[in-house]
Order: sequence, then C-alpha cells, then structure tokens
Amino acid sequence: MNQRTRELLDGPGPFLLEPDAVLLPEGPADGWAVVVADGSFRAVGPVEELRQTHPHLDGVRLAGHLLMPGFVDAHHHLTQSFGSALAFGEPSEIFRRVWVPLEGALDEESAYTAAKLAALEALRGGFTTVADAGTRADVDVDVVASAARDAGIRCVLGLVCNDAGDGAETTGADAEAGDPAVLAHAEKHLARYDGDPLIHASLAVSIPEAATTATLRRVARLAAEAGATVQIHVNEHLAGVERSLLRHGLRPLEHLHHIGALGPQLLAAHATLLTPHELTLLADTGTAVSYNPVASAWKGNAVAPALAMAERGIRFGLGTDGTRGDGFRLAEAAEFAQRITYGLATGDSSCGAGWTWLEHATRGGADAVGLRARTGAVAEGLAADFLLVDVTTPELALSWDVPWELVRRGNRDQITAVFVGGRMRLWRGLPTDWDGPALVGRATELARAAVARAPITRAHPTSTAARMRSTAP
Repeated sequence: MNQRTRELLDGPGPFLLEPDAVLLPEGPADGWAVVVADGSFRAVGPVEELRQTHPHLDGVRLAGHLLMPGFVDAHHHLTQSFGSALAFGEPSEIFRRVWVPLEGALDEESAYTAAKLAALEALRGGFTTVADAGTRADVDVDVVASAARDAGIRCVLGLVCNDAGDGAETTGADAEAGDPAVLAHAEKHLARYDGDPLIHASLAVSIPEAATTATLRRVARLAAEAGATVQIHVNEHLAGVERSLLRHGLRPLEHLHHIGALGPQLLAAHATLLTPHELTLLADTGTAVSYNPVASAWKGNAVAPALAMAERGIRFGLGTDGTRGDGFRLAEAAEFAQRITYGLATGDSSCGAGWTWLEHATRGGADAVGLRARTGAVAEGLAADFLLVDVTTPELALSWDVPWELVRRGNRDQITAVFVGGRMRLWRGLPTDWDGPALVGRATELARAAVARAPITRAHPTSTAARMRSTAP
C-alpha cells in the first residue's frame, strides 16, 4: 500500500475496505469487504454486494492484504514494562522480588510512561485490546487509563482490591466485613469509565490470599452486578497452591469456589496447576481463564491444560503477562506449549489445528475479558478493531492454510496497519498521531532511575555475568 492509501485510511471515514480476504470466525473469506463507520463494522460481506448497498462510498483497495481481528491480550501488567527483562532466568513468584518493588518505585510520570510503552509494544504486535491486572504503583489508576487512551489501545483496566497485605488473612470482624474503603473504591472505579470508548473498568486481586474472604466475595459480586470482570492470579505456582492448602485445606481455585467467587465474572490468570475436579469447576461455573504460555516458559511451574479447556468448553483467552507484545508469537507459543506438554505424549500432531489458537487470541480472548459483545471478531456491530496483514511476504505468499500459517509463520513485521475503534493507530510499526520514538527515549531514562531505586532482588545474574562464571578457570 502506498502513501495515498495511508492518507485515505488516516481520515475520518466512513470506509469501504476491500482487502484480498477477510478473516471471519469460520475462516478466511476471499473477495470480501467491510464498511467501517463511527468506530464500528457497519457491514461485512462480499465486495460486490457491499459496493451495491453502499454506492456512496469509494472502495479502498487493499491489495495483498488480509483484514483480520486484532489480538486480545487477556493478561497484562502495563506498569511493569520497565523491568520486563528482569524476569529472564528467574524462578517462580518473582512478583515478590521484582514486580512489587519495581512498581513501588514508580511516580506518576514513570507509571504513565511505563504503561504507554507497554501499550505501544502491544499495538506493534497486533493487540488492539489489553487486560491490565492492576498496578501496585502508588498512583491513581487513571494514570494507566490515560496512557492506554493516549496510545490508542482498548484496555480492560483492573483496580487492585487487596486488603490482606502480603497474604496475611485478616481475622475477626474485619474478615467478615472486608475493608470498607477498598470496597467503596471498587464501586467508584466500576462507575468511573462508563461511556469511555476505550477504557473498561475491572476489579483485581493479586492472589486469593491477598484479600480477605469477605472482600473476595464482595468484589466478585460487584463485578458480576456491573457486567465487569474481576482478575485474580489463581493456581499459578506450586508455592501458592501449598499455602492455600495449609490455610484453607483447599487449593486456591477450590477456595474461591467454596466462598462463591467463581462465575462468569472471574478471569483466572494463569491457572496452570489444575486438577480434573478444578476443570469441572471452571466448566460448571462459566469462569474464564487467561492462558499465558510464554509466562509458563519463562518463569512458571507448569503449562495450563488449554486443549482440555477447549474440549470442555471452558472460556479462555491468551495472555502475554507482559512478557513480549507480539500476537502472532503468542498464538504460536500457545500451540507450541500444548504440543510439547500434551501432544507429543499422546501422538496429537494437530493440537488445536491452528484455528483454536487464533480463535482464543481474538474472539475467545474478548469473551474471557468481558468484551465479547464489543470486540474480538470482524462482524457487523462490533468495534472496528482490526489489523491489515501483508500476505505477500515470503512467509505468507505461498498460502495453503491461512489460519495455520498465521499461527506458525506470522509475525508482527507483516502488520501494515492497526485500527482500534475504527481509527488507524499504527502504520508500519509507528503511531500515526504521536511520537513513538520520543516515548521510547523518555522511557529509557525513567526506567534506569526507577530500577536503580527499587529494592529488587534477583535470583540469577545477567546472562553476561553467568557466562563469565561458567567460563572462569
């Protein structure tokens, strides 16, 4: 596509977009087109049909491109972007040693810049929606909302509702009532972004033991009543499962079920350590999961049984956990992790047949984060959150099976443009209405200062130091 096409796409619309193909939920449709107006898909269908029904629109030919839904990141920590590489080589539960100290060292400017940097990386990787699990930075959460809004990405914005410190369960009357201030703040947060086109309020609890039983119950109820999600890290690490067994005699997911916190409003982050009984609990209650395969590889104890979830009809999306913002590589990791952990042992060479991971990276992810009625697919009435993918590259030009090829051979370099809410937000990796390189430069300065003052404890040295140790005489 040339500069003229870019200028047309950067306008206010409405648009009749005519790519080579449109990726629908049921698969790619050659010779289809879409009408985008007022931020939504107004029509989706064969190009000749749309030309006839919208004669007032001049079609914008997008030769050599696939129009597909944007990816949904079902689990992110936007204000942790300054320390992403600090996770390398680290064992589980690094949140205690790295993320909590790092976020505690952020002021308003650095929290905003970290969140916007993460949003930029996500957009570059084809994500049009991110679910932020809540920041621990001592700033108004609206700082994160502003960063996402200014970057131009859709954000399910979590508010942390912890009221039990670092997992020390409150007892007595406080455990019965929960912290009134936390609950009042939660109610205000759920109402704060009503009508916002990009920000969708959510509640969050870091891990079940970080909130009193009463607060866990209440935030789940508040989220359900508001049609929002509550995000909780559940059954992610062996240590957390063991602590729950000692405290409650139940595993974390079982404990949440026991107190009535499971349900369609809950987005259980990670859920890597699940028993058959817990899979049944998820299926029976309609609870959603964010399957985060890269996080499992980098710092986890296990890989979530996503194929079993798909078979049981358990709702789940794919999440990066802030590892790397590349939707194609995330979909590949989702398939790859299932093949290594389950497919090889059972002789399953398909492991979801490609389409499963695209589905849960887009429409399934939107469902998991509570936005199925808003985004996740190229369909009439949904928000026009989509990608234009160059299919003339060496990786995709010789096409035999588009869904598989996108999972196995797609990468963010093939994304020509990213649209959120019908507006072009990125063109060839760069923001269209703000200075991306300037943000990266400022983030570099602020990150050095924040990491220097944060009391971070790492279990392993940098790779260079590790090499020196291994080669020392």
